[in-house]
Amino acid sequence: MQKIESLLSNCTSGGCGAKIESAALAGLLASLKPNSNANLLVGFDGSDDAAVYKLDDKHSLISTVDFFPPMVDDPKTFGRIAAANALSDVWAMGGQPILALNLVCFPEAMDKQILAEIIAGGLEKITEAGAVLGGGHSIYDREPKYGLAVTGIVETAKVIRNNTPRPGDKLILTKPLGIGIVMAALRVGMADDDSVMRAIASMEKLNKYACEQMIDFDVSACTDITGFGLMVHTLEMVSSSVTAVLTPGALPSIPAAAAYADEYLLTAAGQRNRNRAEETVNVDALPFSTQELLFDPQTSGGLLIAVAPGDADRLLSRIREAGDVDAAIIGEIAPRSGKPVLFKT
Repeated sequence: MQKIESLLSNCTSGGCGAKIESAALAGLLASLKPNSNANLLVGFDGSDDAAVYKLDDKHSLISTVDFFPPMVDDPKTFGRIAAANALSDVWAMGGQPILALNLVCFPEAMDKQILAEIIAGGLEKITEAGAVLGGGHSIYDREPKYGLAVTGIVETAKVIRNNTPRPGDKLILTKPLGIGIVMAALRVGMADDDSVMRAIASMEKLNKYACEQMIDFDVSACTDITGFGLMVHTLEMVSSSVTAVLTPGALPSIPAAAAYADEYLLTAAGQRNRNRAEETVNVDALPFSTQELLFDPQTSGGLLIAVAPGDADRLLSRIREAGDVDAAIIGEIAPRSGKPVLFKT
């Protein structure tokens, strides 16, 4: 049997760009009736980052799962990115990961040493997160895929939802945009080394450190920015009650991403995100590259945090000091007036 050695050559898509579009998922879930259980504090009905199940009067479990095909050829790097991405949902809810299980799909003809390195990379991030690896499940598949099922713990009174921002809150984004665009450029050999290194460093960085700062401040809502891009995740955050007013010039991004976008080095997932948002958000006045940064699918992206205006500058400073140097205040929450997302210069 011929050995298959390249991760990317075996994949038609990679990272969070492989996600099924949000509109299709919403349609599927709309026909399901959530189980009636008073202990299920957060289920799938709110499009939140993870499920939350009340254990007792003080603590709740956070449960989440995430996996995808590779977006890089180096197996250990892929493992680190996939694990960081899966762990992130727990921090978006204000919790702490405690247990992880590996999820593995792997081609039978591929060298198993590659799989060993993927899992080793994942274990590095699980350990850094302060969690333990308890096992997992593996199957043969035509394309390699890797990720984690993660259990976390949180004080019930401190659970942070994704769709509960308050008018007046400031919005902080902790990582730069443009991951999907840079990785699209990499696939066709047009990405410069510095941009790729920046993208990989961002994807490998745990949202643990931003979460540790966030929980000390008056935060009303949080979500992590992944395959649906900043725009669709923002739409989920504002729900039907408030409007997000974004400042396009404040958006942090990998420097070359805008130039790559202008060269149409884009992703199918980015177009799906545009299709999802275009009925409710008007981006026509924005430069094309800025539009694409808004719709670009992020793999292991940053946290989008809604925080009381009096706390925003101090929280931003703390997040930057903790290592997310690209973090920025990118807008604010206003009472609902017309469209769910508006832009200001």
